[in-house]
Amino acid sequence: MPSLIDLRRRIRTVKNTQQITKAMKMVAAAKLRRSQDKILQTRPYALELRRVIQNLATATGGGEAPHPLLEARPEQKVLLAVVSGDKGLCGSFNANVLRRAERERKSLGEVDLLLLGKRGADFYGRRRVSIRAAYRSLFANVTYEAASEIAGDLIAAFTGGEYDAVYVVYNQFVSVLRQDLTVEKLLPVEPEETSGREDVVDYLFEPSPESILADLLPRFVTFQVYRVLLESQAAEHGARMTAMDAATKNAGELIDKLSLKYNRSRQAAITKELIEVVSGANALEG
Repeated sequence: MPSLIDLRRRIRTVKNTQQITKAMKMVAAAKLRRSQDKILQTRPYALELRRVIQNLATATGGGEAPHPLLEARPEQKVLLAVVSGDKGLCGSFNANVLRRAERERKSLGEVDLLLLGKRGADFYGRRRVSIRAAYRSLFANVTYEAASEIAGDLIAAFTGGEYDAVYVVYNQFVSVLRQDLTVEKLLPVEPEETSGREDVVDYLFEPSPESILADLLPRFVTFQVYRVLLESQAAEHGARMTAMDAATKNAGELIDKLSLKYNRSRQAAITKELIEVVSGANALEG
């Protein structure tokens, strides 16, 4: 049975840990609010940009792909972008992404990896896999410039014939308590089927739809990369906030159990000392 000193020391240690987890929860909550604001600002633009591209693709007519980024080819070699976090202490956030990435890597055939996030880079750095590039410090401050650099590399690799498709695995932010594991095809860009839809707008284009499409498609890919990074960043903060909240509650429960055990042990020790004093007094009187 642990002594009173050991119990006090353990209670003090758990209280210090609880203060740390509580502080980390508050920091994650503050960062989440900023990331959430960015996500809410970018989603409408991304949806409208996709809708415009759909209309442009329709206006250019069927048949051969009007732009190299729309060209669908047999997927013989694929690039898989794995978006993980830069840090831990966020529950199963990173483990879920890496587990899904492994399943996709084994099912896609010949695959190279693009690792976005320190956890993914560390995980695959110890394994014999083909890695195109690894970005280890993206999520301290997600910028459009970083997304543009990544997207430019993806576009050049796809149009140059290095890869027949580019997929991305990431956690999509839904709420603080929910992050949806998502696999999306970034390239080739696949406009949705517009036949029979009522929201298709008949535009008059100046200049031609082909030239506008050639200008918008690289921007669209860049913005999709930027959106994915923001989604993953917000999802990581949400997962960390939830994990730290659970850790704080668990620490509180452990403190209550240890305090109860400490009080019982202390009461037992006091009772024992009183019994010894009373027994000694009775012996002297006898």
